[in-house]
Amino acid sequence: MIKEFRLPDLGEGLTESEILSWKVDVGDTVSLNQVIAEVETAKAVVELPSPFAGVIKELHEQPGSVVEVGKPIVSFEVPDDAGASPSQPSAGLAAGEGESTAVTPKREPNLVGYGAVVEAAGRPARRPRNFAPAAAPAGTSSPAVEPAGTKPAVTSSPVAEPVDTTPVERPRSTPPVRKLAKDLGLDLAQVRGTGPGGLITRDDVQGFAGHPEEPAPAAGPAPKDVATRPGARETRTPIKGVRKHTAAAMVHSAFTAPHATEFLTVDVTPSLELLAKLKNSRAFAGIKLTPLTLAAKAVLIALRRNPSLNSRWDEENQEIITFNYVNLGIAAATPRGLTVPNIKDADALALPELAQALTALAETARAGKTAPADLSGGTISITNIGVFGIDAGTPILNPGEAAILGLGAVRTLPWEYRGEVALRQVLTLSLSFDHRLVDGEQGSRFLADVGAILAEPGMVLTMV
Repeated sequence: MIKEFRLPDLGEGLTESEILSWKVDVGDTVSLNQVIAEVETAKAVVELPSPFAGVIKELHEQPGSVVEVGKPIVSFEVPDDAGASPSQPSAGLAAGEGESTAVTPKREPNLVGYGAVVEAAGRPARRPRNFAPAAAPAGTSSPAVEPAGTKPAVTSSPVAEPVDTTPVERPRSTPPVRKLAKDLGLDLAQVRGTGPGGLITRDDVQGFAGHPEEPAPAAGPAPKDVATRPGARETRTPIKGVRKHTAAAMVHSAFTAPHATEFLTVDVTPSLELLAKLKNSRAFAGIKLTPLTLAAKAVLIALRRNPSLNSRWDEENQEIITFNYVNLGIAAATPRGLTVPNIKDADALALPELAQALTALAETARAGKTAPADLSGGTISITNIGVFGIDAGTPILNPGEAAILGLGAVRTLPWEYRGEVALRQVLTLSLSFDHRLVDGEQGSRFLADVGAILAEPGMVLTMV
């Protein structure tokens, strides 16, 4: 029996993924949950496990292909009595069927936590969403479309043609796309969907917002680089994967949340001296400590006194959600683009545990192995631009978060110290916040608290 495996929705509300590499070849025998491919979503690189035990019959897509969710990517030859994986519902037989076939499966196997499921056999198919039904002329078996601007001819029949009053189906889209359309003030009924089965994607909405008079471009393969010959005057790189997601997220954040940014320059010499002492202590043996470690801890402590910076604006329900936990995001520059993985419940971690979590997060992000779950659910973020030699900036909020703190480079500068001028280690902090959620006073107090802790770590005793 031949079983097709369709690219699943990886649980992120995304509509496509890129096949990076196949871990199997045609003719290979695979077991259930064996990794068969590595795919890149708009957020992370994910290993795709096999939903069947059997033999690889055909690979439908090549590495580098961008595949829409729901399209077949691999076919398996499995024993006739093999069904879906034990953790999934069995394919089973429809009422009155004598055998199960690959053409009309009752349910396509899908991975645990993934949402791409084929419509069950026998269920009514979705009706086209953008076309109103037209009356069919007498004697024809298919409806005819009247030319625009003409009136239907009057017939001699005393009985009027029945009118289809079935309500038009709501345009197909995912919740994040519907929210984006709402934020942009768009009517999804006017947007042409280029995703699978007419699904409206984020790109469709953004394209319509920028050029409402033009139809969305038809779906097709991503363009390839044109700078393939020596001396080419320009290079074109397809916008996809993490870069595509980051661009959309930053545009959405910048034009949705009213940003305000404040700066504070502090003498962090005491913090660097503390780091040197901790590195030589037994409690921190083998643990990597950096200024980011202390800055992250300072943020977590300051949030206890300034909870408004650990909140989210819920536009749909017109509520402000204040979190009683902290999922601390750390902006990470990776070969595939900028990602912001977060440490879950970072506020519950002691300094050694926080340091280890930061090290693991950075290593995983650089390797491109960050799990999708670690890229969502953040409540506040830190971006360390100082590693690039930058003193300060105006960071853009990670969508859905109230604040982001930028750490500048630590520089040796002349500084006032105990009534005299001395060479000290100086750092500039940049705090951007959503002014709907955070008032200037609250943002200033939070930034002052973080600065006070880094300027004199002993100040923590007065804050906890």
